[in-house]
Amino acid sequence: MIVFAENEEIDKLKWDFCIKNSVNGIVYAYSWYLDIVAPGWGALIEGDYKSVMPVPQAEKYGFKYIYPPPFTQQLGVFSVAGLNAAKVKEFIDRIPARFRYVEFNLNTMNVFTNDNYESRVLVTHLLDLIRPYTQIFANYSTQTKRNLRKAIFNRLDVIQGVDPTILIDLFRKNRGREFKQPASYYQVLDTLIHACLKRNMGKVWGVSAGKNDLCAGAFYAGSNKREIFLFSGVNEQGYEMQAMTFLIDRFIRSHSERELTLDFEGSLNKDIARFYRGFGSQEIKFLQIRKNSLPLPIKWIKDIQFRKRTGKLPQT
Repeated sequence: MIVFAENEEIDKLKWDFCIKNSVNGIVYAYSWYLDIVAPGWGALIEGDYKSVMPVPQAEKYGFKYIYPPPFTQQLGVFSVAGLNAAKVKEFIDRIPARFRYVEFNLNTMNVFTNDNYESRVLVTHLLDLIRPYTQIFANYSTQTKRNLRKAIFNRLDVIQGVDPTILIDLFRKNRGREFKQPASYYQVLDTLIHACLKRNMGKVWGVSAGKNDLCAGAFYAGSNKREIFLFSGVNEQGYEMQAMTFLIDRFIRSHSERELTLDFEGSLNKDIARFYRGFGSQEIKFLQIRKNSLPLPIKWIKDIQFRKRTGKLPQT
């Protein structure tokens, strides 16, 4: 039987045991991670935590809704007993009707079709690291190999254990100027990175050009034999010197011949996707589902907001 539980009703020890042992467990779904990115999250739970689904929930203008939290590409249904389309549908069908708006990312192992929900295909890019580095490198694109040669010529150095504050500041002063995220966005990120580091489930790497100044950096969150390229920053000097290509290559080299998968998190941006594919990664699809049961005219407003964010309404 699948039941809905509010945050205070969830046994976090049993929850994390389920995620750790799930066939599709991932760092985003651990209780402490959700506590940071989606405070007050609820859950759908089957039996004694045999299968679970996080439900990031909030309320606005008196309406309850489900949303995709920041720094959380995939959630959906997780199970220690295997998954199929029927099980995923069973969970989705148990979402309480009081949630008048649902926008939710499933994971790559969740197959789902339902006429009551719109769906949009999203992608991630995965690279299997179990092979020797020479074999992985052989599958780099010509452009990636060229960029790597340029980076090596520039005598770049990799730095491990970079201060998260420096990485976040690097992003804010460069690409962050375009996005203008609120201060709370960076506060959540800083808390999240430190929480991962505390649990030995995170790494912050950087690149310098012969000085102590960082020109590129990245945060990797790791669990369940997966290292996720979760956040990165690079300045103009780093772009010119191909510092990010160098950083990712050195991470791959350091972690090759291990039973690990490097998850680039993917992108619908063609240029970013091409950059990730340049390392030989494979594009893997997953679904975002959406249901809008809000009353008019709020329903229309929400649809317009969604269209502006995504460029189009989901396709069923």
